[in-house]
Amino acid sequence: MDTGTHYRERLAVPIRWWAQGTMLVASLWLAVIVAVPGPFAWAVTFVAAGLMVAFFLAYGGAVLSVQDGWFRAGRAKVEVRFVGEVEALDAERTRLVAGREADARAYLLLRPYRSKAVRVALRDPADPTPYWLVSTRRPERLAEALTRAVDAAD
Repeated sequence: MDTGTHYRERLAVPIRWWAQGTMLVASLWLAVIVAVPGPFAWAVTFVAAGLMVAFFLAYGGAVLSVQDGWFRAGRAKVEVRFVGEVEALDAERTRLVAGREADARAYLLLRPYRSKAVRVALRDPADPTPYWLVSTRRPERLAEALTRAVDAAD
């Protein structure tokens, strides 16, 4: 088995989001505790904290993987035999491809806390999606894993 064709990355939210969210919940508690009875203020705070944790885990739970002939990005997946050109993008190129040069038919899995991405062209004539644009911490490693998987599938 070629380990170069395997890749896995979770797009977890950064620690600073957790810190800021915690401060937001603490500020909510301070605002509520002076206006309502203590048990109600604590209940509101626990609900807010639970919602924050659920949102951060769901939003940061998107996984990128290249394994067993498939490329998965979040809930979407495509067989690597349909993958065309793979391009690792730096922050500036990602901004352009996601903005001014974007195609409305493209599949996007972008996270604002990841400035780099990989553009994956698709060569499936039955699929109207021209490419996928996915955020990643390590665009070169993801592009390399995809390229090796495509070469192994051909």
